[in-house]
Amino acid sequence: MKKAPGEEPNEALTVTPPKKWAAGVPAVAHALEYSLEETSVRRTGETLLTMNQVGGIDCPGCAWADPSPGDRHRNEYCENGAKHINDEATSRRIGADFFREHTVSELGRRSDKWLNQQGRLTEPMVKRPGSDSYEPISWHDAFDLLASELTSLDSPDEAVFYTSGRASNEAAFVLQLFARALGTNNLPDCSNMCHESSGFALHETLGTGKGTVSLDDLHHADLIFVVGQNPGTNHPRQLSALEEAKRNGARIIAVNPLPEAGLLRFKNPQKPSGVIGKGTQIADRFLHIRNGGDLALFQGINRLLLEAEDSRPGEVLARDFIESDTKGFEEFAAHARTIEWNDILAATGLGREEIEQVRDEVMGSQRVIVCWAMGITQHKHAVPTIREIVNFLLLRGNVGRAGTGACPVRGHSNVQGDRTMGIWEQMPDDFLDSLQEEFGFDPPRAHGLDSVNTIRAMREGRIKFFIALAGNFVRAAPDSEVTEEAMRTCRLTAHISTKLNRSHTVCGETALILPTLGRTEVDIQADGEQFVTVENSMSEVHTTQGRLKPASPLLLSEISILCRLARRTLDGTADIPWEEFEADYGAIRDHISHIVPGLHDFNRRVTRPGGIQLPNAVNEGVYHNDVGKALFTANDFAMLQAPEGHLLLQTLRSHDQWNTVPYTSNDRYRGIHGSRRVVLVNPEDVAALGLSAGQHVDLVSVWRDDPDRRAEDFRVVPYPTTRGCAAAYYPETNVLVPLDSVADKSNQPTSKAIVVRLEPVASPASVSTG
Repeated sequence: MKKAPGEEPNEALTVTPPKKWAAGVPAVAHALEYSLEETSVRRTGETLLTMNQVGGIDCPGCAWADPSPGDRHRNEYCENGAKHINDEATSRRIGADFFREHTVSELGRRSDKWLNQQGRLTEPMVKRPGSDSYEPISWHDAFDLLASELTSLDSPDEAVFYTSGRASNEAAFVLQLFARALGTNNLPDCSNMCHESSGFALHETLGTGKGTVSLDDLHHADLIFVVGQNPGTNHPRQLSALEEAKRNGARIIAVNPLPEAGLLRFKNPQKPSGVIGKGTQIADRFLHIRNGGDLALFQGINRLLLEAEDSRPGEVLARDFIESDTKGFEEFAAHARTIEWNDILAATGLGREEIEQVRDEVMGSQRVIVCWAMGITQHKHAVPTIREIVNFLLLRGNVGRAGTGACPVRGHSNVQGDRTMGIWEQMPDDFLDSLQEEFGFDPPRAHGLDSVNTIRAMREGRIKFFIALAGNFVRAAPDSEVTEEAMRTCRLTAHISTKLNRSHTVCGETALILPTLGRTEVDIQADGEQFVTVENSMSEVHTTQGRLKPASPLLLSEISILCRLARRTLDGTADIPWEEFEADYGAIRDHISHIVPGLHDFNRRVTRPGGIQLPNAVNEGVYHNDVGKALFTANDFAMLQAPEGHLLLQTLRSHDQWNTVPYTSNDRYRGIHGSRRVVLVNPEDVAALGLSAGQHVDLVSVWRDDPDRRAEDFRVVPYPTTRGCAAAYYPETNVLVPLDSVADKSNQPTSKAIVVRLEPVASPASVSTG
């Protein structure tokens, strides 16, 4: 593999020591600097002062929960949230002149950062068969073209409807309704690539695909684990919740292959102590674990808890809870005692004393929460790892009580809401039965395609039509060259987007760009000004309403685009009031209220300050899984190993990045400035591999008998990652993730566990340290 098209050339790299704290005054300065580069002082003020406020604009970044309405700060946002919202609110524009000046081929050679910086899309565009350029097209003709393609398919299953977490609940509901009325469950989404493993494990063990905690639970826990997660960059407002927990007496254990600045110390810029003081130490204990060693860690802790119960019967485990609310304990306990300590220590890279100290902290805590993110979910053994975390919580009754529970932290603003609204290729029959009763058609029952299987199907020529509601599919997906080649086999590709991205340059025979209103913009339809809703990581559903004038009079809302396309395509074949849905989004919510449990009386309840808290049966002692109880599981030990001379690579975000879009080439918390083409390697591994700081290397991915995958010309940065492990930024390194290397059961790409070798290349080092 050569360097993927559209990647930045190497720049002047500067490396400084990693930061030992996050946020503070620099975060405010960087947020304002980026915002004011994108738009005016007035528009910046409009977005930031309404962001995450009641009746305002929900942050388009992560899905962290907001404090109760009376407890919100006037500036209830983080540095990255401010960048995200003003990146969308940019004053830059892309129109027909831009596409006359830049061919698709030329745009494909541009970087992700450059494409994003060109500004907001302002009119629908089409690339015709045989052409290398986009040209303007009317909305009427665009819908005719899309509908003609859909109605000419040999089967509805030749179409795919992809969704990103930027979509609202209402748009997601309309999209899945359209797809199922057409006759397909091909509804891949970004969750397939981030938290699908969490959903599978939690459904099996607890009967819910979501977390079981609230913000108040976090504030009042005794002990919080933050595992495989970097909140300082990916969920910065979580640091405020952890700070509150620390103030209430909690202890926090960070588990990560990399020391992350936000978990070392947090300087809250909304408080004097965060501006002029030392801030708050977040992690009381840091477990410097090997990539993928989390399963073994929790197996070790669980074995120690079982042995402590042997020594002190009735004093360690929650025996009454285990007896009344769980199943499978004996089988789990017998299996747990077979896991060898030598294996646990080898897999984790930790000492036994470290794990025993964690056991002591657990035994001294009455209320325990485990938070995790993609450092856990993107492994082959991700589902067993999360099941083992659930085992750990069940042993001492740390579910269903205040201050306890499982907390998968979503990194995308409404990805959890998408799933609630039916965006899943495997929705259960009770949801499909409700659709049938509500709208009078029989939805397809056969499972559709997730993201990985969509790429496989395109590669095999089984998909002719691909439409994406937001997102940047080709850059979010694994195995970049395979994904792009697969996408180009489609007859038609279409993207409902606010800004230009790499996916617009990877075209089917015909390609459409359908520009849409952003979350920041006023949305006026036939029945007046509209709002939409989103769901956060704590299962709270609330409104979001734009304030800015639309970037172009030619923009349509996501819902308008979908409803008009559905009317044109289905032509009355289902009893669905598409025109009414477009005119008044409240009509969509009325129907949702009949279908989604917990959203009854949706329109009235969601406008109350704080919105709607969806029910979580686990917290009522009810488990909607196959056994009707919380399930202990016996999980086979697994250990990631790299051959001699190789490393285990994880892909990750830089601080100045939102999902697939880098805003700058810096990662100031990790001390990386001026380039993203770096690989972070433990200094002892740098020496053992015969490398040096700043040396140019190719990253070569080794997997089974496949041909090697190659990401060219990265520079070595000595960094305090775990021995035998390395890290580099995505999407540049998605090229290294094999399409068929996926988590068992969930089919999620294994982006945190890539076996690589570093091959030196003949290029002069260019690195300074400061």
